[in-house]
Amino acid sequence: MTTTAELIAMTIDCAEPKRLAEFYATITGFEVQYAEEEYAGIGDGTTSIYFQRVPERAPAAWPGPGKQFHLDFRVPDVEKAVEDYRALGATRPDFQPGETWVVMADPEGHLFCVCPEK
Repeated sequence: MTTTAELIAMTIDCAEPKRLAEFYATITGFEVQYAEEEYAGIGDGTTSIYFQRVPERAPAAWPGPGKQFHLDFRVPDVEKAVEDYRALGATRPDFQPGETWVVMADPEGHLFCVCPEK
């Protein structure tokens, strides 16, 4: 039998961990639990997202095969959320593959999707 693993966090490589932690804390409502120049983390007591400093990291082209992951967030009003997140430094790429959700890039170019409630 294979050992079952418990996912405790996701770590995102970035140039400015504190800045990205603050961005994601704002859009998720999570608390910044730790923030230094090399490493930062946010969470809600159950889910954590960490940010690790990798200054040479470059964002993947979108659309393109370089994207390795993306986060999905459910919101009550997609267009309002897009407007709010753009005000925080996110961008909305021209290419949008869906009709009910919006692909966005955080301030460092990591992609995430803004999805409607069920």
